[in-house]
Amino acid sequence: MRNVAGYHRRVSKPQSSAITSLPTSPDDERKARMVKYAAAMGVRMVCIVACFFTPGWWLLVPALGAIVLPYFAVIAANTVVNSGGNRVERPGALLPYRPEPLSRDGV
Repeated sequence: MRNVAGYHRRVSKPQSSAITSLPTSPDDERKARMVKYAAAMGVRMVCIVACFFTPGWWLLVPALGAIVLPYFAVIAANTVVNSGGNRVERPGALLPYRPEPLSRDGV
């Protein structure tokens, strides 16, 4: 099947893909990362408040949590998870038309 531009559509049986094989949408993935970051920052706030009520050497535990936790929260929020590595291809891709070479028999 040749069209005006010299391209033809590949005529093959289309592969059906289940909805469960599709990768996570960027919005859903971004939302999951934001929830992880917000949870870590919530724990940090608890550590900061605990610093006001913790006596003696035990003060170091929530203080270290409040200092170190933002680093791990940013690392967790910036980590993109590739689920399965499935690649979604555009259906009906156009391919350049290449005529088949003629045989020497002229058939």
